[in-house]
Amino acid sequence: MNPKVNWFFEKDTPWREEYHLLRTIALSTGLTEELKWGCPCYTHGKANVVLIHGFKDYCALLFMKGVLLKDTKKVLIQQTANVQSARQWRFTNAKEIVKDKATIKAYIKEAWEIEKAGLQVAMKKTKEFDMPVEFKNVLKEMPDVKKAFEKLTPGRQRGYLLHFSSAKQTKTREARIEKYIPAILQGKGLED
Repeated sequence: MNPKVNWFFEKDTPWREEYHLLRTIALSTGLTEELKWGCPCYTHGKANVVLIHGFKDYCALLFMKGVLLKDTKKVLIQQTANVQSARQWRFTNAKEIVKDKATIKAYIKEAWEIEKAGLQVAMKKTKEFDMPVEFKNVLKEMPDVKKAFEKLTPGRQRGYLLHFSSAKQTKTREARIEKYIPAILQGKGLED
């Protein structure tokens, strides 16, 4: 147990019992417990294998390369259409975790084996993501923005493209683009 992570398990939350059960299972696999993104993350070397997190209606294990797991029990869920690698196993009560303890442990061990083997997920290239016409126009009309955007890391580029594209109305897409032009010019990502 990593004492830096204890606060997560001690906080007042409807998932407290479930978190403790998941922690016990994760620690029993021999992975290292760390705190990443404000959540308990279980790692092998520098590789993130699985983390525990919670939402309003469920808590979950997030397998970083879940798409590579066999998922024989068909329990893994792709959070959104844009998530390429990670998959969630969701729980709504402690009884589910107790009942599936052996399978949860087996999934974590399989995820660890994937990391040890160095397997990689074939990720979609940034150019394969939709670029809204409004942003294409900005890049055409403002070469400095185009140059700055091209210098961003692929992850930052994808973040902007997904954010801009998710707006349903042209007016909203244009407003989002205008808002983030200064950040793009500064070489910053959406969350920086």
